Amino acid sequence: MIAYRKTIATPVGPLILAATEKTVAALLWNESDLERLDLRFAAGGASCPLLALAEKQLDEYFQGGRKSFRLPLAPAGTPFQQRVWGELAKIPYGATWSYRELADRIGNPGAMRAVGTANGRNPLCIFIPCHRVIRASGESGGYAGGTGNKALLLELERAKPV
Repeated sequence: MIAYRKTIATPVGPLILAATEKTVAALLWNESDLERLDLRFAAGGASCPLLALAEKQLDEYFQGGRKSFRLPLAPAGTPFQQRVWGELAKIPYGATWSYRELADRIGNPGAMRAVGTANGRNPLCIFIPCHRVIRASGESGGYAGGTGNKALLLELERAKPV
């Protein structure tokens, strides 16, 4: 059960930030993602120190001053999704990997479609950088926040190299 949530303004539009007392559970593009990912909220306040910290780090990221996040993240998912998301977190700032490369890195080279599905169910967009995954052809591929926002995030990272 998630106790706190807040809609925040960002350069890519409003995002929904959700947390428990101790971990960030979600950073989502819209309300329908809450239902799609089966996230439920307990009655509680709209704010907590962890939400403020997560929002601050996102602001720093969008300003080009933060290349990685230092937050206690707790995405809920299957063991396979957890493996995929663990590898997503390893994609360097400003870099991209293909779905094929991601499948290889989790030790399941034939699982490109399953990797793509897990990537699309990532409940912590930007924090776990699913926008850094592209097709083997170099094309962008889909993105829960829309391909325009995916392009904006990749451009932001490429414009501010490490």
